[in-house]
Amino acid sequence: MATKASGHQTTDQVAGKAHEAVDKAAETAGKAEEYAREQASHADERVRDAAAQGRQRADDVLDRVNTYVRENPLMSIGIAFVAGALYSSLTRRR
Repeated sequence: MATKASGHQTTDQVAGKAHEAVDKAAETAGKAEEYAREQASHADERVRDAAAQGRQRADDVLDRVNTYVRENPLMSIGIAFVAGALYSSLTRRR
């Protein structure tokens, strides 16, 4: 009977250790998940900021081009003609 009681005690100890290990793993996984969520949130913010900066730069360039075309209409037509001719000659050779 002593072996049965000590075997039950050993099983309880092993079960207790297993529960501790599972709890520790769950805690570690929870911390890792929280860290991953924070990093994803920061990355999302950085991407949104970069996209906003890109849109702003594109708007600035468009404004400068519009201003240049309004101030130099003949030169703009000449540049457009040369660019079109160059593009046409490059794509025709393929």
